[in-house]
Amino acid sequence: MNKNSFITLFAVLVITALVQSVVIVRDTEKAILLKLGAFERTLEPGLNFKVPFVDSVIKFEGRLRSLDTPPDRVLSSETKPLSVDSFVKYRIIDAETYYTSTNGGQSRVAEDTLQRRIKDKLRNEFGKRTLNEVVSGDRDGLMLSLKESLGEDSAQLGVEIVDFRVKRIDFEREIRTSVFERMKTERNRIAEELRAEGRETAEKIRADADKQRTIILANATRDAEKTRGEGDAIATSTYAEAYNRDPEFYGFTRGLRAYRNTFNDEGDILLIDPDSDYFKYLNKSEPK
Repeated sequence: MNKNSFITLFAVLVITALVQSVVIVRDTEKAILLKLGAFERTLEPGLNFKVPFVDSVIKFEGRLRSLDTPPDRVLSSETKPLSVDSFVKYRIIDAETYYTSTNGGQSRVAEDTLQRRIKDKLRNEFGKRTLNEVVSGDRDGLMLSLKESLGEDSAQLGVEIVDFRVKRIDFEREIRTSVFERMKTERNRIAEELRAEGRETAEKIRADADKQRTIILANATRDAEKTRGEGDAIATSTYAEAYNRDPEFYGFTRGLRAYRNTFNDEGDILLIDPDSDYFKYLNKSEPK
C-alpha cells in the first residue's frame, strides 16, 4: 500500500469515527445511551457524543401516543354487565424507566401492560358506581378518577397519562330492555314531579292574584264610597245654602220641576184635590 492510499484510508476511518460519535436527538424524541449494552445515561435534545463501536443509542417517540383499547365487559355495583370502549393518551417522560420496564423499549410490551391496567381500573371504578351513575351521572368525574388511578401506576412504565376517555358504554343484550324501561319510568317520574310542582306554583300565583284583586277592588270601593259621600255632603251643603238664601224661590223651582215631570207626556192623567198644595203655584197664577 502506497503512502497516498494509506492517507486516504486513514481519513476515511477518521471521518467514519467522527460520524459514529455524533448523535442528534430531536425535540420530539427521547434517547438513552448504552455502554456495552448497559444503560449509561439519558441524552438531552440536541447534539450529543458517544464512543464509536462501544456506545449505542436507542431513541423513542416522545410525542403524544394514543392507545385504543378493545371493548371490555365490566359490572356495575348492582352486578349489571356493561360493555365499555375506551382509549388513553400517553407519552414517554422517563426514557430509562421505559427502557428497563418494557424489555428494551418494546412498545408492544408497554401497551399490553397499559391495557391490562386499564381493564383493572375500569372494573374497579365501574364496580363502585350504580348503573344510573355510569350512564347519566358524572361521566367527567368517572373519567377523571380513571385517569388519576391509572396515572399512579403508569409512572412505573416511565410514561405519563395525559387523557383517558370512555368512548362508549353499551348494555348487554339481556338487560338492555329492562334498563331502557327503568330509565323511561324514572324520566316519567321526574316529569310528573315537575308538572306537580308547576301546578302547585300556578295555584299559588293564581291565589295570590285573586287576593290582590279582592284587595284592590275593596280599596277602590272604599275610596269610591268615600268620594261619593264627600260629594253628597258637598251637594247637600250647597243645596241647603241655596235654599236658605231664598226658600220661596227654591220651593217654586221645585214645584215647576215637579209639574214638568208629571205632565211629561200628553196622555198623562192626574187625579188630585184641586185645593191640594200641589197646585199652589198654579192657583196663584193670574189668567192673561
